[in-house]
Amino acid sequence: MAEIVDCFADRPIIVGSGLAGLIAALTISPEPSVLVTRSALGAETSSAWAQGGMSVSLSPDDNPSLHLADTLAAGDGLCDAVAAESIILEALDAFHVLQHFGIHFDQDSNGHLALGLEAAHSRRRIVHVGGDRSGTAIVKALTACVLNDPSITVLEGLEARHILMADNVVCGLLLANPTSEIVLPSSRILLTTGGIGGLYDATTNPVSNFGQGIAIAARAGAVLADMEFVQFHPTALHCHNRPLALVSEAVRGEGAVLINERGERFMADIPGAELAARNIVAQAISAEITRGGQVFLDARQALGARFSTRFPTITALCHKVGIDPVHMPIPVCPAAHYHMGGIATDRQGRSSIPGLWVAGEAASTGLHGANRLASNSLLEAVVMGTRAARDITSHNTHTPLGTIPITPKKPDTTLIRPIVSQCLGVLRHAADMHRAIAALLPFVEGEKESSDPAIVALLIAIFAHLRTESRGAHARTDFPLKHDTTQRRNMTLEDVLEIAHSRVAQRKEKIS
Repeated sequence: MAEIVDCFADRPIIVGSGLAGLIAALTISPEPSVLVTRSALGAETSSAWAQGGMSVSLSPDDNPSLHLADTLAAGDGLCDAVAAESIILEALDAFHVLQHFGIHFDQDSNGHLALGLEAAHSRRRIVHVGGDRSGTAIVKALTACVLNDPSITVLEGLEARHILMADNVVCGLLLANPTSEIVLPSSRILLTTGGIGGLYDATTNPVSNFGQGIAIAARAGAVLADMEFVQFHPTALHCHNRPLALVSEAVRGEGAVLINERGERFMADIPGAELAARNIVAQAISAEITRGGQVFLDARQALGARFSTRFPTITALCHKVGIDPVHMPIPVCPAAHYHMGGIATDRQGRSSIPGLWVAGEAASTGLHGANRLASNSLLEAVVMGTRAARDITSHNTHTPLGTIPITPKKPDTTLIRPIVSQCLGVLRHAADMHRAIAALLPFVEGEKESSDPAIVALLIAIFAHLRTESRGAHARTDFPLKHDTTQRRNMTLEDVLEIAHSRVAQRKEKIS
């Protein structure tokens, strides 16, 4: 039986210690809050692994309107333009917030901010720290601030397993680790639990990040949005290690080119070439690999000996697998990197469930549309983490605890990962998605270790099955064209299960 911990009753609970969670806790201060993290504070987060940086218009030839135009173009007709504009207009504030918390962005030899260029950006607008160590540096600085703030209680080594509800309103959170189970009574929960890359064999995310926040919110009845849109980073370091190391877009921004095993530059005739939107580059690389080829990122001519100073982290990662990027092309492949879909939120980070806020990659705000513009994720995490925190402080109601359920089993992705990797990758087809739906449904309803990962995977599969077009990061070989008009899709887990049962029944009828 779970122990009820009353000493933190009605404090805001933040789940997750990536950028959005850390910023939220610091923003809520001095009001007391509780920050819950599965691992050590700031560890095992995609934020800490981010190499590129944060997008913000700072150069004389740039402005928020140009940034918005690039964001909408990358989003391929599916961005919420109003939401995107509101977030981008707060980019400068987000930049100053990070500076306030002690982050020192890189400067050039003249003492000016060093602005990087990444794919699908029309201007240099990426601020970074330590070359390609942006995420590590930012999370380290914010973690220190959180640990030094007496109003923030950090609970490490606990995993969120269930959102407690009473009369359709949040009333608490059930947490567990291998030795204990506790309940934190609260009517204010903020999920900043990150993405879903851990559902895939090839991912640049921590392998434990399978979308736990999405799963527990879905079980509670939250509305989900755009779940089909999984961004595959085009250039992960192709090796046997898991997770795969990211070879940042900034390398291509500095002039590196993509070649196949024959030395052919296969992106040269595509608009934008190596700096086309991520979905375009990932799909082109996937096509080369599917035909039996290999793909390499060649920085020898563009960077040469400068590679190791501009990209020290990538250099070290390459050396670990016997690659010298100064003298050798880097073998690369697409890998699950970022999820544009998630729990649907409004402008303040509120979900459809009273008392539940969401920020960062777990949320679907409409900023990214069908395909995220590079380095907009850290921006969104700061802006939406701040907004959600401010909104939370204006809501302080008490909801008595409802029924406390049996603690769900610790999630395990072992049986789900092969299904997702084989059927819901860069290039999709109806037959593969039907197989995924049929395979995942029993796991969802089995209420065992695979259930929560299977929920997230089934959400992706059903959303993908319903989108009969290729748009942004969602590419279907059986529907290669875009519809003339399109819209975002919102559904609950109940909706998805109804569709899944219907599709499985239809397939059985056809077979019989």
